[in-house]
Amino acid sequence: MLTIGQLARAAGVKIPTIRYYEQMGLMAVAERSAGNQRRYESHDRERLSFIKHARDLGFTIEAIRELLELSAHPNQPCVSADAIAIRQLASVRGKLARLRLLETELDRMTSRSHDDQVKDCYVLQSLANHDLCVGEH
Repeated sequence: MLTIGQLARAAGVKIPTIRYYEQMGLMAVAERSAGNQRRYESHDRERLSFIKHARDLGFTIEAIRELLELSAHPNQPCVSADAIAIRQLASVRGKLARLRLLETELDRMTSRSHDDQVKDCYVLQSLANHDLCVGEH
């Protein structure tokens, strides 16, 4: 049996994160010791590690809930889990595309020469006037 602190350290999360996942229904509410201390088992550590890894990959709480439900039925086809991961991949690719646009615009803004005076600072001018930007970002 693990205390909440031991579980947090084992999974690499903070204690409030575990409580949050319990509130969200991703983790079962822990059993309590005679002293009313939360107690967790190895399967709780495995589940928490699964959740943490999914969060690290950017999955939403709802997607994690779906993935956990799927993992509870190991003999089912994997197509639903694949679909969830494909949606996440598309989301990440969309974010990357937007970040590339931001990178291009910031690079353009900061590469303009000026006379080292704020009144001539292209960064400030660009931020004040979106029309100076090359495109949407």
